[in-house]
Amino acid sequence: MTALPQNTAGASFPKQEKLKSRKQIAALFEQGHSVSHYPLKLVYLPTTTKTVTQAGVTVPKRRFKLAVTRNRIKRLMREGYRHRKSLFFNNNTTAYAFLFLYIGKEIPTQQAVHKALEKVAEKFQKQLSDEPK
Repeated sequence: MTALPQNTAGASFPKQEKLKSRKQIAALFEQGHSVSHYPLKLVYLPTTTKTVTQAGVTVPKRRFKLAVTRNRIKRLMREGYRHRKSLFFNNNTTAYAFLFLYIGKEIPTQQAVHKALEKVAEKFQKQLSDEPK
């Protein structure tokens, strides 16, 4: 096990923050913006109806045939997001819908997922600051 950052004392991922709406997921793929850092890709879309930011994770069945493997990777991604959630909300007042896609070909380690999530968060913040308002 690796040591987790000290600032994650109140980190949680409650039910209302989980992205489950098929309509919202479809809208993410149609209208969403994306940033990626291998082996993760983040697709995001500002939402006007929800007051809370929602996130979901997905792993392709084409690359990982065994459900056990897919579930392990999803668990690692949810855990990484839960601990690094604050990186995505620096100076953000808008609610977003996030979908984290695993685009790698091998089973990742926890450290690799955490590092990739930090890089994706940095790129997300940079892309938000570069967008015209």
